[in-house]
Amino acid sequence: MVLDTLENYGSYLPLHKHMAAVYQFLKEKDLQELAEDTYEIDGKDCFAIVMSYTTKPKADGFSEAHFNYIDIQYIISGAEKIGTAILKEQQPFEVNEEKDYAFYKCNTEDFMLKEGFFTVFFPQDIHQTGILIDTPATIKKVVFKLKVTS
Repeated sequence: MVLDTLENYGSYLPLHKHMAAVYQFLKEKDLQELAEDTYEIDGKDCFAIVMSYTTKPKADGFSEAHFNYIDIQYIISGAEKIGTAILKEQQPFEVNEEKDYAFYKCNTEDFMLKEGFFTVFFPQDIHQTGILIDTPATIKKVVFKLKVTS
């Protein structure tokens, strides 16, 4: 997992062949004006999903991990807590390989993701997003999906 600010994004370009395309998207688009939608960058190998939602108590949610995609999550506006854990022996309660997710109810450590920050979740990173900080709040974010290359 990575947690950093956009000003340091260049340090992570070697992690994946599409990291530069994600950075270009973040720098060139008017993120505040982007509609909630999916934006193709390189077909199913790299795309962005712009979303808004209201944060909620940690107990009301669940965690997930992916098999075939890396998630890069960037907060456009607002802030949320995110719970994380390293995937080891946790048992999922739901798996859908076609839609690339496994859902978990497990212990996680929380951190805050706020405007201007991004995080990178690899397939071994369980993550629960949308956790409220003090009270429910609406956030807008973009999630980039980068296909894991073999």
